[in-house]
Amino acid sequence: MTVIVDYGVGNLFSLRSSFAAIGKEATVTADPAAVESAERIILPGVGAFADAMAKLRASGMADAVCRAAAKGTPILGICLGMQLLFEKSYEYGEHAGLGLIGGEVKEIPVSSDLKLPHMGWNALDFGSEKHRLFRYIDQGDYVYFVHSYAATGCDSAVIARTEYGGMVTAAVAKGNVMGCQFHPEKSGDVGLRILKAFCEIKEGEL
Repeated sequence: MTVIVDYGVGNLFSLRSSFAAIGKEATVTADPAAVESAERIILPGVGAFADAMAKLRASGMADAVCRAAAKGTPILGICLGMQLLFEKSYEYGEHAGLGLIGGEVKEIPVSSDLKLPHMGWNALDFGSEKHRLFRYIDQGDYVYFVHSYAATGCDSAVIARTEYGGMVTAAVAKGNVMGCQFHPEKSGDVGLRILKAFCEIKEGEL
């Protein structure tokens, strides 16, 4: 079963509804033991990095997610949840993340004709190889973004980029730990197909 981590920060109802739409069971839990024993984990997140990271640690979820990652449990961070997977963020200061993927989170550099947050539908660019998380979608498919910060210094982990005043990290993967800067649960049929692909990944396969 897929577990959606509830640590007080996240769009939990939409995520659970998305799993129901693809016929997959997903449980929302605030129990670290349930997270650690899950078949796969969704780490959601909205808001500010420092606040979310503090709540993740205080709830015991940070340690649970790291232990699950170490044993090979498939993990998908979404939006801020993806950013928390990195070593640190420079959002309103410098803050340590989970450190599951090397790299940092910084404000998107944009010119005066573009605004932050980056909000709306943008196309995905997989580069030369398509990750299995995207097995049911195509190069150039559109997904929905809402963010002002993005992962940098993580080229070896990037599995998709998008264009917003330059190429911006849209998705990452390091073994069983994956992340989407966009919101699959708000990305219509394309997003549902990404979640379907994630549900087919089993412990130890990546």
